[in-house]
Amino acid sequence: MTKLLLKLVLLFVVISYGIWKLSASTEFQLFGELIHKVDTEQKLVALTFDDGPTPHYTAEILHLLDLYQVKATFFVTGSETQRYMTQAKQIVAAGHQLGNHSWSHPRMLFMSLDEISREIEGTDQQIRAAGFKGEILFRPPYGKKLLLLPWYLAKTHRTNIMWDIAPETFDGLPDDSQTLAAEVLAQVQPGSIVLLHLMYKSGDASRAALPIIIKGLKDKGYRMVTVSELLTAQ
Repeated sequence: MTKLLLKLVLLFVVISYGIWKLSASTEFQLFGELIHKVDTEQKLVALTFDDGPTPHYTAEILHLLDLYQVKATFFVTGSETQRYMTQAKQIVAAGHQLGNHSWSHPRMLFMSLDEISREIEGTDQQIRAAGFKGEILFRPPYGKKLLLLPWYLAKTHRTNIMWDIAPETFDGLPDDSQTLAAEVLAQVQPGSIVLLHLMYKSGDASRAALPIIIKGLKDKGYRMVTVSELLTAQ
């Protein structure tokens, strides 16, 4: 009985670990199209910013992108887009891309299909209300997905956009703009997708790192484009 119990516990641990690894993978999902990096020899990179828009930092970010004449992709939430539609429209007017980052930023691992639909479809509506005309790409909150979310994305012909560089999540990385930028510049490759969080007070270091990242990428000969533009280079 004890051996059987131990085997069951071990099996549970193995299955739980497998589920966790699958849900956290930036390179694989069970259904549909997931892209974490584009296969290209061109020196192109996509800067992507999650969350927002917010009234406090959107203008600052847009000013910086305009100063350096680069384009980016903003993965926004539906609730904040609805609340701060003026800022969402400013992002579109400046020529940047809006992507879908769910309505309320929940972990979508065990949501029902109805809940997933409400989170995604409502956000799409707000993105269209902001004036964005292109394909609406999707990125799950926290990068988490398991079974139903990828299935829904595949069924509705949506592409899941992940990343290959996320400097804010590196283990032991200090809250320092120079180090954040150095990590991006050390890891960048043609076709890279960079993830940053700039829309809240907690993103002070990342906002300070952004001009360093942009200048460093330009010095390396990279051109910064939206995710949709990057996908055409495959």
